[in-house]
Amino acid sequence: MNPLEIDTASVKTKQDAGEEFLFLDCREQDEYDRVHIEGTTLLPMSEIQERVGELEDQQQKEIIVHCHHGGRSLQVTIWLKQQGFANVRSLAGGIDEWAEKIEPGMERY
Repeated sequence: MNPLEIDTASVKTKQDAGEEFLFLDCREQDEYDRVHIEGTTLLPMSEIQERVGELEDQQQKEIIVHCHHGGRSLQVTIWLKQQGFANVRSLAGGIDEWAEKIEPGMERY
């Protein structure tokens, strides 16, 4: 696995342990409205450059980014690292893999 990525089981373990991290959903609003992981914050990839200031207080904290399958979130992860965010990773497989392995009842699209 790419060191820029984290697998779904590891993220679920972090959640269950009560670890603090920002779980960022970089999909678009309509995708988020259709289905989302509880506790995530929506910041669409299409808006992140204009809205990156909203993440300023998270610069030194852990951020996990997810999208549908992991492609957009990987791009966002790389971009955030270039902006000085030290601890950012992309959820490998995205919400689709999350629905398959972590929340089997979740809608898939």
